[in-house]
Amino acid sequence: MFADSFGSMVFNEKVMRDALSSESFKRLMKIRHEGMPMDDKTLADEVAEAMKKWAVSKGATHYTHWFQPMTGATAEKHDSFLDRDSDGNPILELSGKTLLKGESDASSFPSGGMRETFEARGYTVWDPTSDAFIREDTLCIPTSFGSFDGAVLDKKTPLLRSVETLNTQAVRLLRTFGIETKYVYPSVGLEQEYFLINKEDCAKRRDLILTERTLFGAPTPKGQVLEDHYYGTIRPRVKAFMKELDDELWKVGIYSKTEHNEVAPCQHEMAPIFARSNIAVDENQLTMDIMKKVANRHGFVCLLHEKPFEGINGSGKHNNWSISTAEGENLMNPGKEPEKNIKFLLFITAVIKAVDDYQVLLRISVSSAGNDRRLGGNEAPPAIISMYLGDRLRTIIASIISGSDLETETKKAALTVKNDDRNRTSPFAFTGNKFEFRMPGSAENVSCTNYVLNTIVAESLKQFADRLEPFAGKENFESEVRKLIREELTAHERILFEGNGYSKEWVKEAKRRGLAAFKSTPEAFEHFDDEKNIELLVSHGILNKEEIKARKVIGFTKYNNIINVEARTMLLMAEKDIVPAAIKYSSELAYGIESKQALQLDVEHELKLVSDINEHVKALMLNNETLRSVLDSQPTDPMKQGMNAYKKIVPVMEEERRIVDELELLVDKNSWPYPDYTDMLYYV
Repeated sequence: MFADSFGSMVFNEKVMRDALSSESFKRLMKIRHEGMPMDDKTLADEVAEAMKKWAVSKGATHYTHWFQPMTGATAEKHDSFLDRDSDGNPILELSGKTLLKGESDASSFPSGGMRETFEARGYTVWDPTSDAFIREDTLCIPTSFGSFDGAVLDKKTPLLRSVETLNTQAVRLLRTFGIETKYVYPSVGLEQEYFLINKEDCAKRRDLILTERTLFGAPTPKGQVLEDHYYGTIRPRVKAFMKELDDELWKVGIYSKTEHNEVAPCQHEMAPIFARSNIAVDENQLTMDIMKKVANRHGFVCLLHEKPFEGINGSGKHNNWSISTAEGENLMNPGKEPEKNIKFLLFITAVIKAVDDYQVLLRISVSSAGNDRRLGGNEAPPAIISMYLGDRLRTIIASIISGSDLETETKKAALTVKNDDRNRTSPFAFTGNKFEFRMPGSAENVSCTNYVLNTIVAESLKQFADRLEPFAGKENFESEVRKLIREELTAHERILFEGNGYSKEWVKEAKRRGLAAFKSTPEAFEHFDDEKNIELLVSHGILNKEEIKARKVIGFTKYNNIINVEARTMLLMAEKDIVPAAIKYSSELAYGIESKQALQLDVEHELKLVSDINEHVKALMLNNETLRSVLDSQPTDPMKQGMNAYKKIVPVMEEERRIVDELELLVDKNSWPYPDYTDMLYYV
């Protein structure tokens, strides 16, 4: 049954092979795998007709161009296959023209100032590299999205372009070694962390409904201190959810492989098998959507926010990245003797150089209001970019830099160190045959993370190819490669760090090394349009200058909007629920105190409790006034708004939370208006 259901709702290569003519199938595969333009109308018509027939046979009645606007979510507009022929009779139709290009209203999607509100027209363009699939009764056709005048308005287009530039530069570099390959592609495995809480608990909390995180909440006594949830026995209800999730993911061809309890109570993880980076991102967007829908059917709400609960582990989306050739060779695989694998050492050097040269751009690619709350604690890496290579590889690199006997030093290291250890605090760690970028947040669309990663590595490879091409095929080629490796490793050794990323000493050391350290999204996004970043992205054809600046505006605007929603939700909860509940409870206490005093009983502690509650209510009401004041006096410029939100609004919100969390511990549980952390995290 599993074999029959896997990929049953995907118009994949197996289906295409059966549905298309042999010539058309070969042509489409060449377009899919080698990045050729899709400009064959006859082929498009044949594919569209085959796609329609297949979809209808699976019960689909509608189709949609499924795209990823700069909201970070996915978008879709459904049209039925229903049309009429020249005689007015009903027919089912999907033309090649419709498959290739659709028109959509672009006015309400973020554009960062590239478009005016009245400029409504946008276009979706079929992405033939990603399989169409069926959700419920609708055929979903993956597409790119742009404006009437060609401006890039989506997350996918830059990613597709980055895959192509990485391919171009990697193929160039491999040719200097005398290696011919059709193409090189980046592959990605995305570990998705998430929380499951009871639907009825979520329904009672305005903060979870409006922001997907608890804006208030005193710590639960247990938390994760006993470390008993990680890899622990999965609750039966959660296991039932996971089973249906797998079933749904497998139907749409997603290789959901791993599931387990994560560190925090109620936290879990799902990990798929690697896929090409653009397909992996598509599948992750679909996974998050399916997670939420399946959770609802099991009486849960799936929380993808990076920090839904304070004091316990936040959720990330570990981005496992490597690059491979068309023939299946993983260029990040060191082999049994990495010290002798000069090609591997050159490619690993390219990644080290890329991460050091563009650490700021990498930091920007994982920046969000939610991730700001996650980075730096409870299993998340710090906000300072660094790389961990493991003891053996680090020994090899140290030997290359120092010029010592590489073989002797490597043999010594092999006897004393383990090659498979990992550093959980490292943002960018080498894990055997790939890099694990652990900074992305769980809710994010990681297209930006991957187009940045692909492009910065492509830039390193380009520089290496430029230098080595004149030496290709010559006797001194290998010596020139080794010289290049040593020079670049020496220049970029500062980005390598094997120690504890949480330590205060590392913060000081990173500063001494000149590494970037941005604690907040606004601080990072200020540098998106630095000349260095513009030159990189423009020269590789990823984005133009206007599109880069637009993304900077969108980043600031989104951050500011999220902070504003959270702050106003705080005010709503405090004034409508928390203050009335605290006053009511203190009044009940006061009535009880009067009764005890009439009996001449000691009421010293009761009086102190009432006094403490009243003091906290007073402090909360004063802080509400301050919060409302900073919300009502914001600048109009998006960049200034974002920085204002971080520097002025967030501190007042943190004080609001401190007061309320203390107040929660003073008020009787039955009088508190919301389920507490223990209720939400330790359900049966």
